[in-house]
Amino acid sequence: MIMAAAILSNFRQIISSNSSDKVKNCKKLIAMTLTEFNGDEQSNVLKTYLEILTDDNVSLVVSRPLLNEICEKLPTIESATAKTVSHYLLDRVQSRVVSFEEQVSMVRQHLATIYEKEGEWREAAAMLTGIPLETGHRQYSVQYKLETYLRIARLYLEDRDDMQASTYVNRASVLQADPTVHDDDNLQIMYKSCYARVLDNRRKFIEAAQRYSELSYKNRVSEVDRIEALKHASICTILASAGHQRSRMLATLYKDERCQSIQLFPILEKMYLDRLIKSHELDEFSRHLQPHQLAVGSDGNTILERAIIEHNMLAASKLYNNIRFSELGALLEIDAGKAERIASKMITEGRMTGHIDQIDGIVHFDTRDPLMSFDFQIQTVCSKVNSVLEMIKEKHPEWTTQATDNELCTN
Repeated sequence: MIMAAAILSNFRQIISSNSSDKVKNCKKLIAMTLTEFNGDEQSNVLKTYLEILTDDNVSLVVSRPLLNEICEKLPTIESATAKTVSHYLLDRVQSRVVSFEEQVSMVRQHLATIYEKEGEWREAAAMLTGIPLETGHRQYSVQYKLETYLRIARLYLEDRDDMQASTYVNRASVLQADPTVHDDDNLQIMYKSCYARVLDNRRKFIEAAQRYSELSYKNRVSEVDRIEALKHASICTILASAGHQRSRMLATLYKDERCQSIQLFPILEKMYLDRLIKSHELDEFSRHLQPHQLAVGSDGNTILERAIIEHNMLAASKLYNNIRFSELGALLEIDAGKAERIASKMITEGRMTGHIDQIDGIVHFDTRDPLMSFDFQIQTVCSKVNSVLEMIKEKHPEWTTQATDNELCTN
């Protein structure tokens, strides 16, 4: 059995020698330490190595490769020991971070992994935010920075801190369009997933639904995750404020055959078909909601209750030309005053057409000319086609010019 004192004495002698093989010989001792010792004894020996290597008198030419060797081996030792040794190294080099940026980055990444496995999301994120990605002397690749920012965002999302998560998603958004990572499907999927979750947490449900829907079509995503993304898209669409954008998203999801296999489809179908939804039908749906989606607003309603009331208001506008607020309130399962306030708000915001007669307490719903609606839809499609053509022209000007010339010659 090798004694710790003997191996440490040998390590010190090698470091202080003028041998050209000192790095090679020290690496052998480090490997021996990892195989011969464990627990506290292993931790103490490694900490002593770190103390020796971070001394000002040891050349960086020697200390850096040896510290790299120790950092690379951290994942192979027990988590408790790795955590102790890692924190000791961070303390030792605190005043000399510039000299050991690479090693500090490696240690912080590993500590983040340990804390993540333990469910300590905020501590894991704190380890990664300590890496000087923008302010350090070391040049980090765009891929490394993007991966780190997205990992930090994901950890903050797990900790339910959507403000911090949003900050790092915004930093990632600047990098994700870089040519070096633009074609990296895995990174792009990570970015879209984090962005969708941030929008979801910040209650921008219709935008989140669109991002989740995009993810559900990515071939690189597993079938299980695609269905999960589709489920999240459906939930966000149902929770979104009633209006034209939600109607378009409902149409997209309803026509997707995969949606018929998810438990939320009955509610989705009723929304798409403008059918009234009663409160007792929401019990099963509520079980699928996350804590932030169960928040209660200033009006005393949950996000789901508000969304269903607004949907029922639109459904009622398709059934009636006009209706008294007392009857409308009974239909929506709310009081007449609340029904009037919601109707007024939706009409003012352009999400419902009509006018209110406050003297008689009646809301009149305006029926739209179907031809005008059809014309508007055609105009919208043409506008989007033009936008696509402009983007193609911007990215491939030569091809666009040639295609236009060929079209003119044909005509």
